[in-house]
Amino acid sequence: MTTATYGMFSEAGNKQIADIIEFHKNQKSSWSVVLQNLRDLADSDYELFGEAMDTEVREIVYTELGLKSDFYI
Repeated sequence: MTTATYGMFSEAGNKQIADIIEFHKNQKSSWSVVLQNLRDLADSDYELFGEAMDTEVREIVYTELGLKSDFYI
């Protein structure tokens, strides 16, 4: 099974982002909570998930979640 592409450099990274999106859709989380989750992922293994804080990845996640709050917090 191929995971959707969310701007990550690996399928494992894209899977992590897909899981984050699914979780926060269900929780109806605020952008600040989602952003912290992305930061935590990037910090957990910078070589594997460091790009989770790249603008492209953050914009994709923000859009997928349908958020309307301020992106730049």
